[in-house]
Amino acid sequence: MISSVQIFQPSVICTLMLTPLLWIIHHDYKKFQSLGPGGTPSTFFGYLKVTILRLFALSDPYTPAISSEPIQTTRKYCQCIQPNLPDRIGQRPQVAGITPQRQLNQPGCRRTYQSLRRSLECFALNYEDVLEVGTSCFEKNGLALFARNPVTSTCRGEICHVHHSDRSMHMSLHPDDAKVVLQKGWGQRHPLARGGWMSAYVPREFVMVYAPRDQTELYIICQIIEAAASWVSGERLEMRVEKGEMLRNCN
Repeated sequence: MISSVQIFQPSVICTLMLTPLLWIIHHDYKKFQSLGPGGTPSTFFGYLKVTILRLFALSDPYTPAISSEPIQTTRKYCQCIQPNLPDRIGQRPQVAGITPQRQLNQPGCRRTYQSLRRSLECFALNYEDVLEVGTSCFEKNGLALFARNPVTSTCRGEICHVHHSDRSMHMSLHPDDAKVVLQKGWGQRHPLARGGWMSAYVPREFVMVYAPRDQTELYIICQIIEAAASWVSGERLEMRVEKGEMLRNCN
């Protein structure tokens, strides 16, 4: 009996090799789109940009940055209330993405989120000569807090912004403040916050702060925002927690 050996054509081999690769790319692209709108357009070209940026992303977002450069001294959150800052209860939430970077679970309740937004708006109104609210310069959408005359370089003086989809935040913090926030479990560094040429995307002190899950956590988050505002504006500011209703009198 003569047995014959079938030789695959090159086109068949290429198809067999490319099919799983294309499936992986398609699946990864859909995951990128599922994160919602952010600083990068939710298009295939935006996905390609993020894919390249992954090569430079931080491998450990929980370890504070080490600075060899002198830091301008402003009011420091960690110097004010570090002894009273509690550890965040429970595990850190799952986080995915680069631009956008989003929190995947533990979003907190809607009422707490409304209080957070109202507190940001009132913070700006109570210090209207120093602060203002607007659309995020980093994200190109979403509520953001800005310093009118920033002393720390960020995107148009942006202090922080809140993500409507997951209720987390991004903000610029003094390195010492960021260290406390990371060590106590309240946030993590942005994947591109490594300084150098990557500062064209986000500042080295750019931190994701997790969504407050209840009113107690909201008080702590507002203290962190207060520290970020002091770092960017250079002013000593005090932020209050407001109820999540329609904006009326903030005084």
